[in-house]
Amino acid sequence: MLSYTPSRAFAGVLAVVLIAAACAQNAEDRSPTQRAVTAAPWVVEDAQVNTDDGIRILVLHDMEGLSGQDDPKTFDFGNEEYPRGQDLLVGDVNAVIDGLFAGGATEVHVVDGHGSGNREPDVPPDRLDARAEQVVRDEWFDAYFDLVEPGAYDAVALVAMHAKTGSGGFASHTYTLGMDFILNGRSITETELVALSGGRVDVPVIFASGDDRLATDLKDMAWIEYVTVKEATSANTAIVRPLEEARTHLRAAAQRAVENLGQARVMKITTPVTATLRVVPPASLERMDGFPGVDYADNSVTFEAADLAEAYDGLGSIVGVATRGYTSILGEVIRAHPDGDAIRAAYGEALMARWFDVESGRWQPEEESPPSPRKYYGF
Repeated sequence: MLSYTPSRAFAGVLAVVLIAAACAQNAEDRSPTQRAVTAAPWVVEDAQVNTDDGIRILVLHDMEGLSGQDDPKTFDFGNEEYPRGQDLLVGDVNAVIDGLFAGGATEVHVVDGHGSGNREPDVPPDRLDARAEQVVRDEWFDAYFDLVEPGAYDAVALVAMHAKTGSGGFASHTYTLGMDFILNGRSITETELVALSGGRVDVPVIFASGDDRLATDLKDMAWIEYVTVKEATSANTAIVRPLEEARTHLRAAAQRAVENLGQARVMKITTPVTATLRVVPPASLERMDGFPGVDYADNSVTFEAADLAEAYDGLGSIVGVATRGYTSILGEVIRAHPDGDAIRAAYGEALMARWFDVESGRWQPEEESPPSPRKYYGF
């Protein structure tokens, strides 16, 4: 996933503060960081999969771990290279779908886990393997947490994923730019986040694809079928495998993943959860230094949550604070612009004028128009 949803993020900031305050009251003289090392971050158990009524697989795709991809512009909606990225995505997803059905899957659903900014799914519906069905809803939903329900799916397959922040992978990040999610002292990838989400209802992740750095990140998930489609040489460069070779491996590994479903394992978070958001530039959490009820240190904020969902919502809310640091890049751009001084002056005048108008009762926020009906395909 690349983007985040501001409305969801900022709506939960108060909740995070309350969680953190409760954590501080019940800390028993130990900081959240100290508590994190007293137990394993999660436990791994054999999956209990009942396939008597068929095998239902959820395919969640991202877009940074595509085969044949060595240019970040291909996963950025609105960029001239984005259609090329869609072509690569269609090929990877359809290869995996073909393999899943060959392995015995009876039903395959596909959800968009990328968040490119495209109001339509990154995989155009008319180009998806006709045997599969895209997840479509009338209201916004979280592709990581709102689809994994008891009995809905037997397993999850992840396509075109990426390594975590700090791993040196191609477009490596967690959730969005500059974030590092740490659960019970363990820095995690989005792949592990999906696996932990599935673990709440005994649904295993059985397949994943991406670069060589993600393969290293997932070394402890030895039961999954993993396909390395490229070698990361920096955050925006990679050496790709021949495309048809990669697709052949995607198809074969997806087939094996279903055939070996009985050997799958689930990951279950240890509770309560000590959750930390550590950020690196351009993100920043320096504004939370000294904030009441929050354990802040070295651009990291730690709090305790009752379970995984609460930890995830809290982390997402703090991301909303951390992304305010992105404006530092805007400041650099304005300072370098020939009209930078005039832009800063105009901003200062507008800011002052708004303050005067509010204090004088001359300004009221415009009423928001009801959102036009739309469909949601994931992030």
